[in-house]
Amino acid sequence: MAERRHGEAPPKIDITIAGADWYGRQIDRERHQNTLFVDLDLTEAQTVGVVFHECTFRRARFNASSHQAGAFVNCTFVSCKFFDSRFTECKFVGSMFDTCDFDQMQVSGGDWSFVSLPGAGLGRASFKETRLREADLTGASCKGGSLRDVDLSGAWLHGIDFTACDLRGSDLSAIEPENVHLKDAIITIDQTITIAEALGLDVRQK
Repeated sequence: MAERRHGEAPPKIDITIAGADWYGRQIDRERHQNTLFVDLDLTEAQTVGVVFHECTFRRARFNASSHQAGAFVNCTFVSCKFFDSRFTECKFVGSMFDTCDFDQMQVSGGDWSFVSLPGAGLGRASFKETRLREADLTGASCKGGSLRDVDLSGAWLHGIDFTACDLRGSDLSAIEPENVHLKDAIITIDQTITIAEALGLDVRQK
């Protein structure tokens, strides 16, 4: 398993729930803390205001599920599937993802600051107006993906692949152009100036 940021210890586990079938459930305002979920099936589930605090998910299936105003704070996700899942205004602060599948995942708004997504395949996922401050995206692949109006300030971006990624409106102040792949990335004029300045160029109007 990938290590958490700064070598932090994983959250303790007080309860284990294995093989739970939550397929298609509508879940409102539930709260779970320090719980290990093994093989949880959340396919097509709909949650509103659900809170998972310091929980661990192993091989959980979030396929085609939707989540509104929920919180997955300081959680750990191992070998989970997020195919066609939707997260709207959700909070994932401090959570870690290891060998997960994000195909067609859609994230709108919310706070994903300090998440760990090293090496994640995000090329078929989309983030819009999401806070990803100081997120660990080291070596992640966003090739062909979409990160529109995303706050990436302070993010760890070494080795990230932004090839053909739509980055319009996103904060690119943390980018070190020599350490990322930017070929064919879609950006605005203002972002072009940010990258030019990161390369040490003296940008002037005339």
